[in-house]
Amino acid sequence: MVTDESAERPIHLEEINAETHADALDQARTLLLEYGRFVIAQPGAARFCFGTLEKEAAGLPQSYLEQGGGCLLALVSGSPEGFVAWRALEPTNQVEPDAWEMKRLWVRPSARGLGLGRRLSQAVLDRARAARRKAVYLDTAPASMAAAHRIYLELGFEPCGAYNDNPVEGLAYLRKRL
Repeated sequence: MVTDESAERPIHLEEINAETHADALDQARTLLLEYGRFVIAQPGAARFCFGTLEKEAAGLPQSYLEQGGGCLLALVSGSPEGFVAWRALEPTNQVEPDAWEMKRLWVRPSARGLGLGRRLSQAVLDRARAARRKAVYLDTAPASMAAAHRIYLELGFEPCGAYNDNPVEGLAYLRKRL
């Protein structure tokens, strides 16, 4: 748990797990589905499978815990405003051992500009370091997610080869070695 009491609008990051209250789980599911609706509204996302995302949301938090990961809910003044998830990646020719993938970073438009995207991303990186991961990978669509792409680059992510079979067009693949 991370709380910023000094901010004008207090920000609290809550890790979603098996003990999480049903209300927080519902909030996380809602944010995850908002992310999905945003993605499918973007050009080039025609092959994004919303049905898969719905199953992922219904299975929270197990859908990430079972993959060696987790997820975080960001609350601003007690209101759910952001979400991020991560999972372990299997080593391949494109993925080094002991790596995670950051997924589904979403900040509601009403909370943009508060630094939530950076805080959620940094929280995943901090957890990856604590878990002794060697790298964090992600894919993003710079044309429709320019602010997120900029945050990733500012946090030290660098371009890498495609490491998954994401069907969305125009993706940038990034990796941060830890």
